[in-house]
Amino acid sequence: MQFNDYQTHLRQIKQGKHLPSAIYLHQSAIAQVLPANLQAVINQTTATLKIDQPWNILKLYKRDFKVTLLHYPDFDSYAYPPLHHAITIDLEEQTCRVARYHKSQNPPILHRKEAFVLADYPNINSFKAHTVEGEAIGLYKNTKTIGFKQHWARLIKRKGYRLDEAGKLHPLAALQPAAPATVPTSNDISIQRHLTAIDRDRLSAPFQKLAQHGYLDGQYSLLDYGCGKGDDSREIEAHGLNINSWDPVHKPGGKRVNSDIVNLGFVLNVIEDQNERQQTLINAWQYADRLLMVAVMLANPGKLEQFTPYKDGVITKRNTFQKYYVQSEIKAYIEQQLKTNAVAMGQGIIAIFKDKALEESFYLNRQSSSHNWQQYTTRPASTVKAKAADKSLYDKHTELFNDFWQQCLIQGRLPANDEFECSDNLRAIIGSHKKAFDLLTTHLAQDDFAKAQQHRKTDVLVYFALSLFEKRKAKSHMSARLQRDIKALFDSYNQCIEQAQALLFSVGKPGNINNACDQASQTFANGHLSENHSYIFNKASLNQMPAVIRVYVGCAIQLYGDLDDIDLIKVHIRSGKVTLLKYDDFDGKALPLLTERIKIRLIDLDIDFFIYGDQYPYLPLYDKSHYLEPSSAEHKKQVAFEKRLSKQLNGLPIEQLPDWNVLCRIFEYQGVELRGGRFFKAVRLIIASG
Repeated sequence: MQFNDYQTHLRQIKQGKHLPSAIYLHQSAIAQVLPANLQAVINQTTATLKIDQPWNILKLYKRDFKVTLLHYPDFDSYAYPPLHHAITIDLEEQTCRVARYHKSQNPPILHRKEAFVLADYPNINSFKAHTVEGEAIGLYKNTKTIGFKQHWARLIKRKGYRLDEAGKLHPLAALQPAAPATVPTSNDISIQRHLTAIDRDRLSAPFQKLAQHGYLDGQYSLLDYGCGKGDDSREIEAHGLNINSWDPVHKPGGKRVNSDIVNLGFVLNVIEDQNERQQTLINAWQYADRLLMVAVMLANPGKLEQFTPYKDGVITKRNTFQKYYVQSEIKAYIEQQLKTNAVAMGQGIIAIFKDKALEESFYLNRQSSSHNWQQYTTRPASTVKAKAADKSLYDKHTELFNDFWQQCLIQGRLPANDEFECSDNLRAIIGSHKKAFDLLTTHLAQDDFAKAQQHRKTDVLVYFALSLFEKRKAKSHMSARLQRDIKALFDSYNQCIEQAQALLFSVGKPGNINNACDQASQTFANGHLSENHSYIFNKASLNQMPAVIRVYVGCAIQLYGDLDDIDLIKVHIRSGKVTLLKYDDFDGKALPLLTERIKIRLIDLDIDFFIYGDQYPYLPLYDKSHYLEPSSAEHKKQVAFEKRLSKQLNGLPIEQLPDWNVLCRIFEYQGVELRGGRFFKAVRLIIASG
């Protein structure tokens, strides 16, 4: 049997669990569902390879000529059975590979077992019952992260439940014997939706993202779907841009028209009816011609405890409904409802591109660096004598030629005619960009161009490596700039992809991460390197980092969103994690306080949020100078402050330095106050007795 015949047989299969990359069938359904020819090939191959291990689930790959025999020993007796072993068979090569999970503490587990069997299977009703009770408490909202035992157990515990010996869900016992609070029903409470809209004195977060990525430059038509009180629309109109806006409460007469970009900002989280919430998302998507922006509120379990549970969200003190999400949950929900990929642009901010060329342009620009190349206004000494005519031409049009050179450094190659705004003037003077470049190489340092060229090549490789990580097919939507980059910097598109693939694979080896961190630490002479463990650096340095680190962090960004509100990045060398650190005023304070820590686990594609000041005490950044440019005046000033602070704390090693609450008590005991970057004697008021 050939691969084409195999795929033809797969298209005939209607039963079983169908995923984008595979079909799963229980062993009991194979005789009735699987085409006879395909059954014969599988049986013959298992006999040839002498496979005699038990199995009960068949996985048929859609994109590869392979099948896997999966064994779940507790398939019938346990609601979410763990995987014991998997035997993957290459039908073309006639080889097999066995992966064993019976000793794993975190094996893959199975959900929705009714999807694998036929309607007459003896236990199908109990399978369906397990799925219904899981859906009722929201266990299946983020299907990307529930496939392993430990994550599944943590999720169930967060929902306030536990599993019995058969895998059936039971509420956790109350800590106190008092009667549990009743959850209000729709008859108990009146949702005050009109109170959810807030007054804004600046653009909302999703519109700030649109502005940041250049989508509010007048090229795109806009629709604010669910505009609330309309503050965003008024601000955008004040900039001379056209925007339509509509809100069912505050602007029911507004125009809902198809637009390039539709914003659905903080709407889904205030709709208590799940069907209405789903329809609102679909309606907004239908109005979007090129891009839909969705923003929702995020929260951790600790924050939710202060509210009254209601349906799949909570009731606030003002009787408004709020559905708080986690990042992976809202992204998965959107992808499930709209049947397309979504892109995390920030915390709770998701972009869904209908225009794939626009999406590829977004990814490319996201990875590009903004180079602060020095513009040369005088000619440095050169060992090459320019011709008298060329010298005269350069001296006569120095500003124009230097502007062109600056553009060459930004592009990392010769710019096309439409990439240099003064191209017509330049070509009228010298004939072509190539002639201008040849002239400039006799006047200006060529090393700078070689560095720019290498940096742009790295930008392109990082972009394609992350495209491969996201499994995006970028070739059909490449911008003209990217096509020119490939032509100038690589022998071919295939060579570019091969190098990008090698770069992506290199990220999976801790040794490569370790070497890149060592290299970065030595090159930049700042950041904090813990040998073989982690490397922390200033976010501003990310696009100057070695390509391996850029891709490693870039994979995390694909899950989290943009880094505009992040100050420091921590690369974990061996554990497959990236941690993002936020401080209250990193640039303005000599002793900034850690306010949020976001740990992104690339191994299981999940994110943990840690909020400081509430769940955890604030942590001062005692060594801020490590993350500043060593030659800067700011660094010198910061080092002086840290010496004074160390003296104040009797030279304690950094690992023993206290959190902010304890530090304040120490200062109070010492009779000093910290204001800005200086210490002052505390003023004590002495009140005389009568």
